[in-house]
Amino acid sequence: TRARIALQLTEDSFLSVYHHWDGYPEWLGVTLNKKFNTRDKVAELIDGGDISCCDSDTDWNLEKVENHVQYYNDRGDKTEPALHLNIDDYFDVGEEYAYVYTLDHEWECYEIDHTYDDEYKVTGTNVRPVAIPTEQEVEEKIAKANS
Repeated sequence: TRARIALQLTEDSFLSVYHHWDGYPEWLGVTLNKKFNTRDKVAELIDGGDISCCDSDTDWNLEKVENHVQYYNDRGDKTEPALHLNIDDYFDVGEEYAYVYTLDHEWECYEIDHTYDDEYKVTGTNVRPVAIPTEQEVEEKIAKANS
């Protein structure tokens, strides 16, 4: 599930990167809260450019390695964070989820539905705030589903 991760710079500006895998709140939201929970950590995460997975246990050859941020730039791509001058610009990029590390030092998550024209350009955007569960809530949900 595709997502974007943003650091709010001012009331109206955001710096973001693309995140490819598992963008739903039960995984990416929980991981961001757990591992990237300060402005410095979020800034460092975003500084590396677009991301395949922010907590990958494999390298680009699918070999097992220590968990790390798997940046597309590490395989030779040339990606940079995107600057958005308002929240609507940020939401119109095209992913299913958008995360914002706010000026209040908290993660917010939004589920985004887009409509497209025949050339696959976004013609409409529906944005809905979504709660990020705690790690414990996710574990309890998994345990309940497995019982």
